Amino acid sequence: MVRALLTDEGSRRAAATDRSGHRPATLPDAVVRATTVEEVVETLRWATASRTPVVPRGAGTGLAGGSSARAGEVVLDLSGMDRIVAVRPDDQVAVVEPGVLTADLDAAAGEHGLFYAPDPASAAISSIGGNIATNAGGLRCAKYGVTREAVLGLDLVLADGRRVTTGRQTVKGVAGYDLTGLVVGSEGTLAVVVGATLRLRPRPAATATLAAHFDGLVAAAAASAALTAAGLQPSVQELVDAAGLEAVDAARGTALRSRGAALLLVQCDGHGARTEIDAVAGVLAPFATSWRATADPMEAEELLAARRAVLPALERTGDVFIEDVAVPRSQLAAAVAGVQAISARTGVRIATVAHAGDGNLHPVVVVERGTPVTEGAPWEAACAVFDLALALGGTLTGEHGVGLLKRTWLHRELGEDSLALQRGIKAVFDPLGILNPGKGI
Repeated sequence: MVRALLTDEGSRRAAATDRSGHRPATLPDAVVRATTVEEVVETLRWATASRTPVVPRGAGTGLAGGSSARAGEVVLDLSGMDRIVAVRPDDQVAVVEPGVLTADLDAAAGEHGLFYAPDPASAAISSIGGNIATNAGGLRCAKYGVTREAVLGLDLVLADGRRVTTGRQTVKGVAGYDLTGLVVGSEGTLAVVVGATLRLRPRPAATATLAAHFDGLVAAAAASAALTAAGLQPSVQELVDAAGLEAVDAARGTALRSRGAALLLVQCDGHGARTEIDAVAGVLAPFATSWRATADPMEAEELLAARRAVLPALERTGDVFIEDVAVPRSQLAAAVAGVQAISARTGVRIATVAHAGDGNLHPVVVVERGTPVTEGAPWEAACAVFDLALALGGTLTGEHGVGLLKRTWLHRELGEDSLALQRGIKAVFDPLGILNPGKGI
């Protein structure tokens, strides 16, 4: 029996949306706070019998409206399923429930000399289930890849309440179609994740970090592309513009903006970290106004903490809409220049941060508190960024997902034949269309 069925307005309002800036016009009918797989099964059996749409939800940190819910829908809150079931250091594997916070898993792995590679800036507040839903990346994805590369197997509950296990607990395996990879990034539209078997990695023997400052964002982006062209693969390659640096300085009392109009933060790891960071410095020096390298873990952590603080710092200055587009890495400078031109043309303030190592940009639209970000000039600016990314051979989303906010753009990127195929897959998993309707495809 489901123990936590909440229908009060406060609970429904809290579960109605995420951090995207989208505000649904109505509230969901109820919230189920599941703490066991059996409660998830029971909820989905009831939903199938009653034809009630269900919106799976983790920590609510999504940025595309993927967990937004409205009247006629029930939110299935999985944040209470937060057990780290096992960490098996001999196999470099962890088994977890979906509500486990990303940083908590990484800390548990660290007790065994391991780490969990996917490292979104929201690691301290985002859940593994949400990371799986959007195929989240993060700071370390330049070298270690996104969530899909870390997921070996999944425990799922289908829309009708059936339980299915996908993948395996071995590092290799090709038995059957890759249903695990299909579910990762599907935004809760195919099945509800109730457990995951995840790959861990040995903690690097050493790290070396470099902070390079530039007189402009375009120069910093060009320098980042030069690292890729030189065949270097740092574990972290993060770009922050002047607006982001100013916000961090105001929030943390630092002086990053005084050193330049853009920051490129690079970290290399492994036994050759110092040698590799020297090679990085050699590539960046002609572009940068100044740079500093360090092997001090405390100093490096301060720099990484500053990068993670950009979004919370910008949220202190107004309401935000965090975009998520990706372009070929050779087009990064053109992309940031285009975003700056869009900001100037529309009069909308846009701060840009980027996982520069894989061409994933997060232009952050910042408006006065209470101003809608999904209409008027802010939305015009956001749509222009979508146009720009596609024109440069990129994609609408690198890691935040499609959610509600980007569905109308999918046809332009994917084409009708691809969309029809994907809708057919959705119908196999969820023939009644009750899982997170209106999201993703």
